[in-house]
Amino acid sequence: MNPNPLPPELSSALSALTPVQLAWLSGYCWAQAGGAAAVPQTPSENAATAAAAPPPAAPAAITVLSASQTGNARAVAGRLYEALMARELPATLVSCADYKPKNIAGEQILLLVVSTQGEGEPPEEALSLFKLLNGKKAPDLGGLKFAVLGLGDSSYPKFCGAAADFDARFAALGGTRLLPRTDCDLEFAAEAEAWIGRIVPAAAEASKPAASAPAAAPAAHSDGLAAPQNAYGKENPFPATLSVRQKITGRNSDKDVRHIEIDLSGSGISYTAGDALGVWFDNDGTLVSRLLAAVSLGGDEEIESGGTRKTLRDALTHDLEISQNTPQFVKGYAALAGSAELAQRAETDTAALVAEYPPVALAERYPAALAAAQLVALLRPLAPRLYSIASAQDEVGEEVHLTVGVLRYESDGKPFTGAASGYLGERLAEDDQVRVFVEHNPNFRLPPNPAAPVIMIGSGTGIAPFRAFMQQRAADGADGKNWLVFGNPHFTEDFLYQTEWQQFAKDGLLSKYSFAWSRDQEEKIYVQHRLRENGAQIWQWMQEGAHIYVCGDAAKMAKDVEAALLAIIAKEGGMDAEAADEYLDEMRQEKRYQRDVY
Repeated sequence: MNPNPLPPELSSALSALTPVQLAWLSGYCWAQAGGAAAVPQTPSENAATAAAAPPPAAPAAITVLSASQTGNARAVAGRLYEALMARELPATLVSCADYKPKNIAGEQILLLVVSTQGEGEPPEEALSLFKLLNGKKAPDLGGLKFAVLGLGDSSYPKFCGAAADFDARFAALGGTRLLPRTDCDLEFAAEAEAWIGRIVPAAAEASKPAASAPAAAPAAHSDGLAAPQNAYGKENPFPATLSVRQKITGRNSDKDVRHIEIDLSGSGISYTAGDALGVWFDNDGTLVSRLLAAVSLGGDEEIESGGTRKTLRDALTHDLEISQNTPQFVKGYAALAGSAELAQRAETDTAALVAEYPPVALAERYPAALAAAQLVALLRPLAPRLYSIASAQDEVGEEVHLTVGVLRYESDGKPFTGAASGYLGERLAEDDQVRVFVEHNPNFRLPPNPAAPVIMIGSGTGIAPFRAFMQQRAADGADGKNWLVFGNPHFTEDFLYQTEWQQFAKDGLLSKYSFAWSRDQEEKIYVQHRLRENGAQIWQWMQEGAHIYVCGDAAKMAKDVEAALLAIIAKEGGMDAEAADEYLDEMRQEKRYQRDVY
C-alpha cells in the first residue's frame, strides 16, 4: 500500500508551502474533515456546505526566531519552543541563519530572541533581516503580533541595542507588541525563564482563531538548532590541562601574542573549525588585593556567593567580575563613595567613566570604606571569555589550540592586564588545570563543497580560525583554492604562524596570499587596501563561487573590509551601490560571506 495517498502533483505543491501556510492548511483540513472521524460527503454536499458557511479559521502560526552570536539566544529560543509545544501550539523554531527575510511579511506571531554584538549591532546571522527592515523594501507588518527578548552585556553603552532596534522597527512597520521588550544581562537564565512564563500564555491567546474551531495540529518543526551535545558545557566546564604556551610575536613587537595548546584527553569533547573555546578564569590576586585596599576591606570577611559561604577574597578571585566596568557599578559606587566629584560625573558622564576606569581603577581613584556585602552587591558574576579555536580536531586530536593576545593597558597611570588573556598568557603555568567548554558557531563554517574557493581575511589574532580552516582543508583533501589576506604591524615581528603558512604555500594548499604590514612603510597599509588592489581577482573568485570569511576587530577592520568588498562588487560587477549591497547580502544569506568579529 502506498503510504502517501496524495497524487504527485499535490505532494509537489505541498513541498513549496511555507511553515505558516502549512500550519493554516493543517487546521483547515482538520476542520474540513470534522476532526478525527468525518462522514464522507458527496461533491454536491461539499459545495452546499461551502456555500452555507466559510471554513473555520485556523490558529495563528507562531514563529520562534533566534538571532545568536555565541549560542545563548539559540538556547533560549529552543527552551521557548519546547514550552510552546507543551501547550500544543502551532509553533516553528528557526534560526536567522536559515530564515528567509522576505518571509517576515507573512508572519502572524513572531517571538524573537536576539543577542547583541559590538556597538549595539545585531548578530551576523540577523544582518540580512535587519537590513530589510531598515531599507526601502521594508514590508508592512500590520498583521504581525510580536515580542522581543534581548540578551546583552550591560558593560557596553548600547546594552541590548539589537533587541531595541528590532523591537522598534517591528512596531514602526505596523506590528503589535504582545509584551514590552525584555532585556537580559550576562546572567540571563532566570530572567529569560520568567519571560518565557509570560510570553507563552500571551502567544497562546493571540494564536486563538477568531471563531471557535478545532485547533490545528502543532507544526512541530525545528531546523536542528540544538548544538552538538557533550557532557561538558558552560555550566559544567571540563578541567583540561594547559600543555603548551609559546610567545609567537618577536621580542620587539608591541604585541604579546601566545600560542596556547590545551589537552582535552578523556573529555569526549568535539569541535569543528570555526567554533570558539569558552575559558573560565580566576582574577589576578594582585588586582584583588588592590581592590580590597581601595575600599578598606581585608578580604577575610565572610559573605555568600554562588549559594555558598566563603571569604570575600575567595569570591573576588573566583566568582565576581572586577575587570570590566558597568554603569551599575559606576552609579552604585558613586552613591557609596562620598565623593562629590564622582557623584557629579556619574550623573552626567557614566559612559565615559565605564570606558575610562575598570572597577579597581575607579575605586583607587575614589577610595571609600565599604562593607563586604556592599562591594559584592555592586559586582556582577564572573563570565567566561570566548576565543576562536585555532586548530582542526582532525589534525590535533584531543587538543585544542588558541591564539591569545595578552592585553596590557594603563588606567589613571596604573598598569592592568586583560583578565582572561593574562590568566592564559601569564598566570597559568604549563600542566596547570584550566576549565573550558566548546561554544559551537554554525555561522562560521567551511563550505560543504571541498572544491569551493575560500578567501580568508583577518588581522592580528583574527588569523586563528584560518589556521584551523587550513588544517581542516588539508585533512579533508579539499582541492578548492585558498587565499589568505592578513594584516599586522610588522613582517619581522608580527607574522603569526609564519612557518606554517609558508608550508601551506609550499604544499600547494595556500594558493594565494596578500599581506598588509601596516608599520613597515611610511604609509599605513591595511587588509582593505590589499583587497582593493586585487579587486579584479577577488571578483573573479566570487564568480567562481568563493566563500569569504572575515575575522577580527568589529569596530574598524570588519567595517573597512566590507566597504572594500562593496566597492569591488560595484566596480567589477558594474553595479550601483544598492545593487552591490544586495549582491553581498545574497552571499551572506547563501553563507558565502561569514564573519567572526569582536
